[in-house]
Amino acid sequence: MIDLMSIARTEADGGDLFSVFDGMFEASDVKPDGSPDAVVWKGGNHDGSVNPVAHSLTDAYALLGTLAAIDILGLPYYAVPMWSQYRHDTELASLSWFGNMPCTSIKWSTAGDAYVNDGKGGKVVVMGKSANAPLRTQAGVYCNVRPYGPVTVVRCMPCLPYSQNKAVFDVDPKTGHVHSEMNSPGIQMAYANRLFLKMVHETGHLGRVATKPTQAMEDGINAGLHSWLLQGTKFEIGRKYAVDPYEEHKERIDRIIALLPSDFKDGMENWGGRIEQHIADTNYGLLLWDLIEKRDTIVLATDLDGDRLTDLLADVSDPLRMFGGLVANHLGKDVDMRQVWEDMGYTTGNGRDMTSVMYRMDGPPIHEQTLGSADAMLLRLLDGDESMGGTKQPYDPRIHFVLIRDAYLDANPDNSELRRWLDGALDKFDEVYAGTRPGFLEGYAALKQAIMPWGS
Repeated sequence: MIDLMSIARTEADGGDLFSVFDGMFEASDVKPDGSPDAVVWKGGNHDGSVNPVAHSLTDAYALLGTLAAIDILGLPYYAVPMWSQYRHDTELASLSWFGNMPCTSIKWSTAGDAYVNDGKGGKVVVMGKSANAPLRTQAGVYCNVRPYGPVTVVRCMPCLPYSQNKAVFDVDPKTGHVHSEMNSPGIQMAYANRLFLKMVHETGHLGRVATKPTQAMEDGINAGLHSWLLQGTKFEIGRKYAVDPYEEHKERIDRIIALLPSDFKDGMENWGGRIEQHIADTNYGLLLWDLIEKRDTIVLATDLDGDRLTDLLADVSDPLRMFGGLVANHLGKDVDMRQVWEDMGYTTGNGRDMTSVMYRMDGPPIHEQTLGSADAMLLRLLDGDESMGGTKQPYDPRIHFVLIRDAYLDANPDNSELRRWLDGALDKFDEVYAGTRPGFLEGYAALKQAIMPWGS
């Protein structure tokens, strides 16, 4: 058993977490590309039957939940120190270590406005805030994919397409960066566009493009890359932009194309499916209809619109259920709308179960999840009353087990034995957490008893 309470106190008191973990874990022989001096630990059962996954050790319950889950499951893993104080002390070098690990990885995000020690006896806001932006840049991330219900959003990143300052607008022929105040990397745009088309081709789902090439100049480049990628394919285009953005911005887009691998479009001549090209604003309403009508849809969006679209998907189901209940009451029916929602075949909850996978231009993907109130929940644990007098429930660590399952299956797609074992572990979790939710430490102890570690 790991003394999770001691670790929680060490973190809350600003103690030496590094020494705690350096004594707990074994040094890893696997290092991130280009960083031979990186701190990487390893644990679990490295028996050669399962490809390991790398965990980021971040903050609060993202940290405690990960420690508990990896101890319970016993799967082989690597761990990179990335809590706020450590990434501040290393001047974000630990982000580069994690972002360049040569294996499928799991990144937890927690509150981005933490205060850390400045080394001079004072406090300062942590460098890099939540660390998402610098991590994505250092890891070569070009998009994330967020499926929820029938709708999957492919979000190009970093890609902030709303400059209208023509005086500074250009494409750098050496880097492919779309230069404006936003400085969006065009190469990442091309990769995200290609992944979107690949997913539409492979799934048979309807593809929607959410850009605004008529107004935002970067989106003209993005939509133009999309138009270029469609050339020579078998895709059917329904709604179509009135002006071909590739022809409109051809000279600048060709500078990006020249920087792509020569085989970038190889095989795409056989890709097909249906694509609808929309102005970004209309996608909010369209996705509501897609959700209601259970239409399987994949949307290509920029960083800004992609964030709004996934927020919409996460937040909209509760109001729809509430409205359904109001209509039922108006008709004189007393119904449990959550049960009705499920009986009607809808699967979206309240957004907390929405998964997210970041794709890198080189290397396997990074599975990510955000834990917004992790710091407040940690304080309740330390205060000895997780339920706050019965007004709150203790922390539910199920998302850790779900995220770990997704990542290990991604890293081991053909390992049917692992899939069965992971599904069984999740079933055991649900048995332990059925009914009244146990306290976090009690739940950890019960799960240790219920789940047989991998390979034991």
